[in-house]
Amino acid sequence: MSKVVKFGGSSLASAEQFRKVGDIVRGDKERRYVVPSAPGKRFQKDTKVTDMLYACYGLAETDKEFGKELSAIADRYQEIIDGLHLTLNLDGEFEKIGNAFRAKAGSDYAASRGEYLNGIIMADYLGFEFIDAVEVICFDGQGIFDPEKTNEMLSARLAGCGNAVIPGFYGAMPDGKVKTFSRGGSDITGSLVAKAAQADVYENWTDVSGFLVADPGIIKNPRRIDVITYRELRELSYMGATVLHEDAIFPVRQEGIPINIRNTNEPENSGTWIVGSTCQRSRYVITGIAGKRGFCCVNIEKDMMNTEIGFGRKVLEAFEENGISFEHVPSGIDTMTVFVHQDEFMDKEQKVAACLYRKAKPDAIEIEADLALIAVVGRGMKSTRGTAGRIFSALAHANVNVKMIDQGSSELNIIIGVTNDDFETAIKAIYDIFVLTNL
Repeated sequence: MSKVVKFGGSSLASAEQFRKVGDIVRGDKERRYVVPSAPGKRFQKDTKVTDMLYACYGLAETDKEFGKELSAIADRYQEIIDGLHLTLNLDGEFEKIGNAFRAKAGSDYAASRGEYLNGIIMADYLGFEFIDAVEVICFDGQGIFDPEKTNEMLSARLAGCGNAVIPGFYGAMPDGKVKTFSRGGSDITGSLVAKAAQADVYENWTDVSGFLVADPGIIKNPRRIDVITYRELRELSYMGATVLHEDAIFPVRQEGIPINIRNTNEPENSGTWIVGSTCQRSRYVITGIAGKRGFCCVNIEKDMMNTEIGFGRKVLEAFEENGISFEHVPSGIDTMTVFVHQDEFMDKEQKVAACLYRKAKPDAIEIEADLALIAVVGRGMKSTRGTAGRIFSALAHANVNVKMIDQGSSELNIIIGVTNDDFETAIKAIYDIFVLTNL
């Protein structure tokens, strides 16, 4: 068996955290491949190294002196090296970085150095081989990730390597120029390494003990999700639940490799397992609750709408032509409602309305702003009667007015629209009825 283990920035922010990581890796010989992030915050008001690198390169890009800022970054790494009692010297690396900054190597290069340097330290600390991600994570000439070439390069490199550290977050284009994933992209690197290594498990270590049923900023000490499917995770991630970069799912999902979200500070906690499918029932009827504020809805009314072929296409074309994507489109016999992101729609609302009148010729258009969408997700809902009824009952008792409900045929999730003001009240009410009372 083999495991790929990825550690987030908070897990590698200091020498103390590095030692915890070292104990975790050495505690299981199956943990053969390690993917580190850049050092995160050591305390609440601290600055992440990636942000320090962006700021430092910003000075270099405008031909301002950046030596002091680069030295501060070097000090962060030296603090870790000294705390681990390593003899490693990164002076040469920082000299290269300084020269590259002066040569305007690019913000992607600058940001990637956080993972690169942490990878060097981690490899030295563990006694593992260091594999620079530019050698194995491939982007094409337009900066688009190349999954086939990456898997080929990674598989070949790992085949002859017993243990290795591969920095997360970045790779390279054919000309050698560094290219990064979006923020949090170290999760993606870990998934790619797991696929290439044909690992049995991809462990993603962070500062929380897995996925929680609801946002801890809204629910005090919410329960942990033991097992969640990829489909459930996609639904919750899309609605704002963030523990894992959503693009990290696809490489391991294709290979049937489970992901285990673990807490570096509580290594004995089994965390959350993310799997393709499972016969295990979730502890509650629902698996999780997530949501977002900041939506508005455009309600289109037209008599006999349901008999007009192509009406829906005409409506959606009005949004498409103005560069606006829609979220949900519930409809009735004579009404059709389109939910969109309010910040995208506000400046274009009159153009969209005019386009709707021209194309669809509705009887009336009504726009309502300051709405929130909440997703109630769970594989257990399909086999449980009355789930929607319980949701509405809970919301009614909490005096929450439901603006919209949308349930897909898969019965995996129910989307509820409420006002922004009712957002937190609604989530608390749904959590209470399904989790605290455990109906």
